[in-house]
Order: sequence, then structure tokens, then C-alpha cells
Amino acid sequence: MTADTISALRADARAFFDAAVSAADPAGAVARALGEEEAALAAARRIILVAFGKAAVPMIRAAVPLVGDKLVEAVALTNYENVVPVPGVTVLPGGHPIPDENGLRGAEAIERAVASAGEGDLVIVLVSGGGSALLCAPAAGIALADKMALNSALIRSGADITEINTVRSMVSRLKGGRLARLAARGSLLALVLSDVPGDDLTIIASGPTVPSRATAARALEILGKYGLLESLPESIARHLAEKAPLEDLAAPIAHARSRIIGSNRLSLEAAKAAALAAGYDTLTGHEWLEGEVGEAAADFLAMARAAGAGRVAIVSGGEPVVMLKGRGKGGRNQELALRLAAAEARMPLDRPWVFLSGGTDGRDGPTEAAGALVDVGTLPRAGKAGFDIAARLADNDSNPVLAATDDLVVTGGTGTNVADIQVLLLA
Repeated sequence: MTADTISALRADARAFFDAAVSAADPAGAVARALGEEEAALAAARRIILVAFGKAAVPMIRAAVPLVGDKLVEAVALTNYENVVPVPGVTVLPGGHPIPDENGLRGAEAIERAVASAGEGDLVIVLVSGGGSALLCAPAAGIALADKMALNSALIRSGADITEINTVRSMVSRLKGGRLARLAARGSLLALVLSDVPGDDLTIIASGPTVPSRATAARALEILGKYGLLESLPESIARHLAEKAPLEDLAAPIAHARSRIIGSNRLSLEAAKAAALAAGYDTLTGHEWLEGEVGEAAADFLAMARAAGAGRVAIVSGGEPVVMLKGRGKGGRNQELALRLAAAEARMPLDRPWVFLSGGTDGRDGPTEAAGALVDVGTLPRAGKAGFDIAARLADNDSNPVLAATDDLVVTGGTGTNVADIQVLLLA
């Protein structure tokens, strides 16, 4: 097993990940979609543009010149790292993954813009990953601090994104189709980059533009499943018990249409195509990876042991979860990668390998990394640096280890988000 082989595998893994990110380019997706909406644009009296999510800026920048002089207002809400001025657009920052006061102000600005739609107006809503946390508009009677506490507890609980966004839908005045209902005097078109399994429009950003299947009873069931009912803020408990059951979120929204214009599946296919072009036997590991990161690591190693000889690429997409029990620094991609490296060290594969797991948004948890790229040398490098890997993993403290081993994948903000991509290469 030569250093040159590992170095080549690492370069390939990064190239395949970059291909996945490029396939989720939000500007191109918006341009293609609006090119197919000429009739709707021509019929509109006035056009209002709003965007929220990690790709809000490139999406709205691409849309502005395509809607022409009918544009009367444009508002974009995105995470702090992705804030960039756009001529003619009010670009606002907000907190992610935990909502904050700025996100609340941004959500209120979007709420006002959409509600201003009149007869013959078209509201175009551009939605991308991270939109649920960013579009923070607590239901009446719920304080922002209470919603922040709920959001933090859900993220730490191990709940998956479908469960988290189901609960979010029931404590918001914009999610669960409520944003679209504000534009009832006009019409609404949502163009959506998907970061959830199955591209479910009711779950992406908690479904602000489509009828919802979420109910107060289901939200309470999820909170009970993860032991969060006893610590639930009083305002939220009261809302779920008294007010939320009165809403019919499943009612049709006749004036609104929503379209998926990019997704994790498309990025997964782009990574696979790049691997195939580079001469790898290419397999789909998971079309949507979910479950706990330790289980996912074991699953990838099982697939590696079952793979044939020669150069093999196993590519997956999705979002595993971390059960946060410690106070360390890291993210799901970094912890998945470090857990895989630790598990492989206990039962070696006996062939050259590398493993990359990264967020297409360029941000993994509260760190500057998108994820990590590990290999057979990761554990020896960590040991030489004095790290107790088991202790670090128990404290959810993968980031310092991977920084010391030079295994972090750092891309900066990519301006998009279609969940995570994993690439396991074997030689």
C-alpha cells in the first residue's frame, strides 16, 4: 500500500465530491426552470421574488434578470457565510442551524413581501437547504427563545430531518403551506432545491408552499419518541395542545405550484458519473443514507468487504444523524468519517482505501469544514498527535482530531445545499 496510491485516491474522492457540488449549482437550476415558465412570467402583472436557504443568493441573482421590469420587490434570506450583495435585492442574514433574531427579521420581511401580492401578481419563491431554520416565524404566542430551544433540542435528539421539520411545521406561521396561503390574491411559483429523502415537498424547508401532512398529534408523538415532552417550553406545549389542532394544513392551495429543480439524487448521479469516467467500477451505496453515524460507518465497511477487486467507487447521498452526548466540536460528516477510520483500524480492509463524507453546502455542524477525507493513515496520525480516539468520539469531538491529521475537507460556502455526499474508494 503506497503513499502514492493513497494520494491518488484522495484526489479522486475530492474530485468526485466537487462534481456532486457542481451538479447542484443553484443559478443554473433557476435559469433552466424559469426558461420553462415563460407563459407564467408573461401573464404576471407584477412579480415579487423571495428566496430563503443556503442557496438564496445565487438563486435570486439568477432570477432577477429573467423576470425583467415586472419585478417590484426582491428579498433573500440566507446564512451568514453566504451573504453577498445583489443589486436590486434586499439580502438579509439569519442563524443556521439554530434560528436567531436576524432570521426572524428576515422571515418577517419575506412574509410582508408575499402578503403584498395582489390580483394578477406572481410570487416566485426560491427555496433551498437550510430554509427551515432560516425562515423562523414562530406561531402567535411562541417566543423566539422557546423556538430556538426546541430547535436545538430536536437537532441534538437524533431525530431525522423528516421528524424535525414535521415538528417545525406545527410551531410556525409560515411553514406547512402557510407562506403560500399569504399570496391568495395572486399566484405563486416555488422553485425548490431538495435536501431531503425522496424530494418530499412537504418536508423541504418544512413545506412552506404546499399543503402539509403534519398534525399536532404527530408532532407530539415525535417529541415523545425522543424524550422532549417534559422539557418542552410552556408556550409550545400550549400551542400544540390548544391552537395547532384547529388548523387544516392539508387544504388545497389552488393558486400555488411547486417544482423540484435540484436534488441530492442528481448530485449523487454526478459523482457516480465522474467516478465511472475515471475508470472505477461504480456502485450506489445508498440513494439516501440515514440512521446513526456509527451504524453507517459499519455499513460502508461491509460494502467495502463485499466489493470486487480493482478500483471500486461506492457513492452515497443523504444525511446520517449523530446522537449528541458530548460537548465536543464536529459535525455528522466528520464524525462518520472518523468512526469509519476507527472501525477499519480494528478490522483492516487489507487494500488501499479512502473515505470522504461532506456537506454540499460546505458546512458540517458548527465548523468551517464541509466534512472529512480519511484513509488508512488517519488513526496513526491521530495517535502520533496524542489523541485518544475513543474518548474523542464519546465527546462528539471529531473536528480537532481531523484538523490535526490534515483530513478536513474545507470548501467554504458553496452557495447550495442538497444534503451530504459520501465517497468510498478502493484500489
